[in-house]
Amino acid sequence: MTLSLALACLWALVASVIALLPSKRQHWPHAYVLIAVGIPLLGYVTYENGPTAGLLCLAAGASILRWPLIYFFRWLRSVAFPRKAPPQTERTEASPARQGE
Repeated sequence: MTLSLALACLWALVASVIALLPSKRQHWPHAYVLIAVGIPLLGYVTYENGPTAGLLCLAAGASILRWPLIYFFRWLRSVAFPRKAPPQTERTEASPARQGE
C-alpha cells in the first residue's frame, strides 16, 4: 500500500470518528477541514496510483461528505437555473362600481 492510500484510509477513519462525535453545530466546521485536506489528498492518490484509485477515493469521500455535496449541487442548480417568480395579478383597493357605497 502506498503512502497516499494509507493517508486516504486515515482520512476516512478520522471522518468516521468525527461523524460519531456529538456536535451542536452539525459538523460543518469539521466538514470544511475534511474537504480542505481531502482535495489535495485525492490529487496525491490519483497521481501516485492512477485514475481508477482516484475515482474510488472520490466516491468514498463523496459518500462520507454527502451533505456538503447535496447543498453544493442545490446551490449550483439555483444559480444555473433560477426559479422565475409567478406572475402577479394587480389588485385594486376597491372596484369602481363599489366606490360609491
